[in-house]
Amino acid sequence: MVLYAFYIFDRHTQCIYSRRWTPSPRPTSSSSKPSADAPPAAPTRAPLSHSDDEKLIFGLVFSLRNLVQKLGGTDDTFLSYRTGEYKLHYYETPTRMKFVMLTDTKVINLRQYLHQIWANLYVEYVVKNPLAPTEHPGGIGVANELFETGLERFIEAVLPV
Repeated sequence: MVLYAFYIFDRHTQCIYSRRWTPSPRPTSSSSKPSADAPPAAPTRAPLSHSDDEKLIFGLVFSLRNLVQKLGGTDDTFLSYRTGEYKLHYYETPTRMKFVMLTDTKVINLRQYLHQIWANLYVEYVVKNPLAPTEHPGGIGVANELFETGLERFIEAVLPV
């Protein structure tokens, strides 16, 4: 499984934690050269800044969640969606915390794993920590070493990258 990114958004739409993984490059064949008849390769776009990336992910999740609720009613929930390049997995807690994970398209729905990250890691190491802030004004995020190491271990054990 290829894991691209993981985000946590608080109820005030602030990204309080984000982590990106760089996928290993795909091997390219040195013997394959573009032919003269082939169209030129599409130009690559410049990478977005980290904050712009977080805003786009939250806007996408917010819009899709609202669309699902308007089309299906308040009982329907947004779980995931897939494009040709990646799959977005979504989990929202009862306190309106949003956990988002971007993976390869072939991955099954990871909603149960996002719930485990919230229940076993976030609640244990961030919420129950008396030194951690309860609100994250101005984008002050989760800066908890236990949470980060626990997340790394969880991902290595359950979701081999």
